[in-house]
Amino acid sequence: MMTPKPSHPTAGLGVIVGRFQTPFLSEAHVDLIRTVAARHAKILIVLGVGPALVTRRNPLPFEARKQMLLEAFPEATVLPLKDGPSDAAWSRRLDELISDTFPTDDAMLYGGRDGFVASYSGRHSATELESPARASGTALREEAARRARNSQDFRAGVVFAAFHQYPKCFPTVDVAIFSEDGTRLLLARKEAESDFRFIGGFADPDSPCYEADARREVQEETGVEITEPEYVGSLLVDDWRYRGEVDKIKSLLFRARLVSGRPQAQDDIAEVRWFDVAKLTDADFIPTHRPLWALLRGRGSHGGTENTEANPRV
Repeated sequence: MMTPKPSHPTAGLGVIVGRFQTPFLSEAHVDLIRTVAARHAKILIVLGVGPALVTRRNPLPFEARKQMLLEAFPEATVLPLKDGPSDAAWSRRLDELISDTFPTDDAMLYGGRDGFVASYSGRHSATELESPARASGTALREEAARRARNSQDFRAGVVFAAFHQYPKCFPTVDVAIFSEDGTRLLLARKEAESDFRFIGGFADPDSPCYEADARREVQEETGVEITEPEYVGSLLVDDWRYRGEVDKIKSLLFRARLVSGRPQAQDDIAEVRWFDVAKLTDADFIPTHRPLWALLRGRGSHGGTENTEANPRV
């Protein structure tokens, strides 16, 4: 235990502020709550609630964490507190929550190691309690994610998580790579396909911008260097992997010129080939990339201007 248990609880309210985003209460969690319970006649556990739904850092909703805590500590009061962009505003809302729930009690705030204390600027005293039984919430979540469990509760939990997310839009980038004089267009073909496509792929969450994603995809799939990608437009992609799903793919189309290098099929590309722009037709493209070709030529219904030129220049 963190401290010896006194024979009588201290008067007043003990407030534990944390996230408890783990599949079970760790030994450190239990140690923290028991220590506070030994010091105070009343316990309030305030759970942080993030703005996003079912993320790796915050996978569990408030109600699931509340039930987990009350099963082990039924005498506690468990309430939610939404996260915010300002520590000062969050501290004020925490103070308001405490005074609204226990208006006549003096409160002492407690957090675990690397908890909220350094960010708190409210009117109550706050301290960290560190248990000798250290446990990383991140490590516990990663361990829980390593394998599927053969149980009805596990399957029901996965279904619950799938339904309690905001519909997602996955951004991709596609790049129309032209020769220096703008008369040829470099396209790629994948192993299982007979028609061609623009060079591209999914955007990287860690990249600084979509233009960087475009340059990366070109380098990975062809090995060439291009000019700064110029944004053409975007559209919803009828990708077979997401038909019937609420989540969808939207592609941002860029165009650029070849600067250096000889195109070589790399990554998941089976073949790269130059095409005469004046002779290209919809039939040369895979179905999902035909709208991108129309967008590039300026004849799609996506906010582009009608382009009657045979050769779109870069």
